[in-house]
Amino acid sequence: MIHLGKYNTLTILRDTEPGLFLGDDEENEILLPNRYVPETFEIGDKIDVFVYLDNEERPVAITDKPYIKRDEFALLRCNQVTKFGAFLDWGLVKELFCPFKEQAFKMKAGGWYLVHCYLDEESGRLVASSKTNRFLDNKELTVELYEEVDIIVSHPSDIGMNVIVNNCHLGLVFKDEIFKDISVGDRLKGIVKKIRPGNKLDISLSQIGYRNIEPNAKFILTELGDNGGFLPLNDKSAPDDIKDVLQMSKKSFKKAIGSLYKSRQIEIKDDGIYLK
Repeated sequence: MIHLGKYNTLTILRDTEPGLFLGDDEENEILLPNRYVPETFEIGDKIDVFVYLDNEERPVAITDKPYIKRDEFALLRCNQVTKFGAFLDWGLVKELFCPFKEQAFKMKAGGWYLVHCYLDEESGRLVASSKTNRFLDNKELTVELYEEVDIIVSHPSDIGMNVIVNNCHLGLVFKDEIFKDISVGDRLKGIVKKIRPGNKLDISLSQIGYRNIEPNAKFILTELGDNGGFLPLNDKSAPDDIKDVLQMSKKSFKKAIGSLYKSRQIEIKDDGIYLK
């Protein structure tokens, strides 16, 4: 299947007057116009292309690289606003459309806006939305406590800065955790500092003092200290038991206690782990 708004690895099928026709394993075909045809090629070669709709709403393959792809977030410049909506520069010949109904605030030409690119099922077109929160979901988290994550600065709040975590969750960096200038659209590394009720994510922009130790290992040391130097878990414990006590996967737990054991900070016994 040829995916609109994404990169596709396709096969060169034939050379024609308007350009190269490319195909996938399901016998779908698409045109790569002459302006994008490489200087050297052979029929049967594989080529990576981005697919979107041209000015006549026809699927077309190109070798240009957009600033944003389908299901991603990016900071884009608004080139113009018409009676239909805003048109954003995403690095391609045809601009990316953002309808008025998808604008969190009315866009102006020359302004920069954090948007999400998605496929509008009704029109079949790629469109942008600056109402980014509606594309984020914290119901089922894919991150763990003290895990390093990729973040995009989203928008300010009264208590800090909202951030997009790993392109799928909403997080918050509190004001007292911000020690440098950050702006909407900045891409940074962060640490999951706390998971609050409702799967609300508190994100730290620093390593919160754990630069010299694996984050999960630091958490286990803290839990050992809070529980009299003992936890009734070891590398043979059931995954559910580990999750109930430490809110981490068995894989992460084994990696953490392995590093603590090698550094001689814990003892591992049949009934659990002990702080040395």
